[in-house]
Amino acid sequence: MQTTRTFRVKSIDVKFTQATIILNEEDALQLGIGNGSIVLITIGNKQHTAIALTSKTITERGECILPVELVYKLGLSDGDIVGVKPVGLPSSFSALKKRLKGEKLTEVEFMGLIRDIVNGIYGEAEIAAFLVSQLYNPLTDQELSYLVKAMVETGVKVKFEETTYDVHSIGGVPGNSKVALLTVPIVAAAGLLIPKTSSRAITSPAGTADTMEVLARVDLTVDEIVEIARKTKGTLAWGGRLNLAPADDIFVNIERKLAIDPEQQMVASILSKKLAMGVEKLVIDIPVGRGAKVQDLSKAEELASIFIRQGSLLNISIKVAITYGGQPIGTSVGPALEAREALKAHVEKRGSKSLIDKALMLAGLILEMSGKAQPGAGVEIAREIFLSGRAYEKFKEIIAAQGGNPEIKPEEVPVGRYTYTLKSPIEGAVTHIDNTAVNLIARALGAPFDKGAGVEFHAKIGYRVAKGDPLLTLYSNSEARLDEALALLSELKPIVVEGMLIKTIP
Repeated sequence: MQTTRTFRVKSIDVKFTQATIILNEEDALQLGIGNGSIVLITIGNKQHTAIALTSKTITERGECILPVELVYKLGLSDGDIVGVKPVGLPSSFSALKKRLKGEKLTEVEFMGLIRDIVNGIYGEAEIAAFLVSQLYNPLTDQELSYLVKAMVETGVKVKFEETTYDVHSIGGVPGNSKVALLTVPIVAAAGLLIPKTSSRAITSPAGTADTMEVLARVDLTVDEIVEIARKTKGTLAWGGRLNLAPADDIFVNIERKLAIDPEQQMVASILSKKLAMGVEKLVIDIPVGRGAKVQDLSKAEELASIFIRQGSLLNISIKVAITYGGQPIGTSVGPALEAREALKAHVEKRGSKSLIDKALMLAGLILEMSGKAQPGAGVEIAREIFLSGRAYEKFKEIIAAQGGNPEIKPEEVPVGRYTYTLKSPIEGAVTHIDNTAVNLIARALGAPFDKGAGVEFHAKIGYRVAKGDPLLTLYSNSEARLDEALALLSELKPIVVEGMLIKTIP
């Protein structure tokens, strides 16, 4: 029988990646636990798991230290009394062992495993093992659907009274985050419900949430999203505050540390978040090209087939668009620069062809899925909504509803005050832009945390330039970061201009 002991709470303003409790070493010894053990904290009828750390000096006997965030979550105050006891081997551990051996799991086993992960029963080592197992023993289609369902069921679920649509890009192409700032208002202006939630950037210079945050609040609650979506038909919000598929946030944190991105887990991540938001019809964008996440067409088609098969198993209608991702989308990379470019496109009803064409195409596919456009005619209806200004009016509605200034002008969007413009060394044509190099340089400049940091292009692939013409401009609010980016610019050569002469011999 495991013993429960009571402890007096003391809070500490320190952030941990998992729920954590610090105990005096002698108290921990009496409980039979050590560093890294899982314990159960009980407060009346409530309970919460946590990782135990032990100390000889920073905690007194009979006292436990909890991070402020956990104290708030549990509704506690300093001096309150809580119960603590060790947690034995969880019942889902046998399912984890089966997964590591490559054996198939049932729906019940996935549910138990994911619930225990969300409840903090497992540490990072066990969760990492689960993720890495997918690289060597891929899930079957049925298992993947069980995983998605379990991720949905262990978090908040939102349900709307009408058919809900969404569009999601798997990312990997710089400049892509602003596309949704055109697509969502077009779809919403057509009268369709599109409550889009997006992530912040993980390894890229900007996520859609980072870009929209330049113009309005994105840290909305579930109730706020529901209210705004019903009022305006569309949202552009951050999903991180909503507790949608919370296992995904745990997985992403560990994937980032291991620098892995299992394909099936990526599919589960996307679909679990969409299903939790009540999405019934979804367009998936898979960019393909050098420097993108997916670099060849056959791999894109393989990934598309996984999404389509999961759609049939999870009762969500999915259409996949394989798009060109061989160079940045539009002319800007970085939150403020991209927000400014999207806003300018709305105001002027025109813009970079790659941005406008992609936004209209994705919106058109949603219009076709809804029946508001015949197959093949969606892009023209989307174009009419965009050119008429209806999309801009809808975008202003969404900005206002999310607490921003709907009358902001593109030139009023603040960007980095330190700049450098790279000019062409020769006359010729732009033959290559390196996506990976652009991402690295934009992040070196401070994006996405410095909203004004990023890269603006004056020429794209195929453009002819004269010697001395501007190719790109770097922006940052830090002079030191600009210097760091300039070193990378010189080393990585993200944009290539070539003339007719390639080489002379001798």
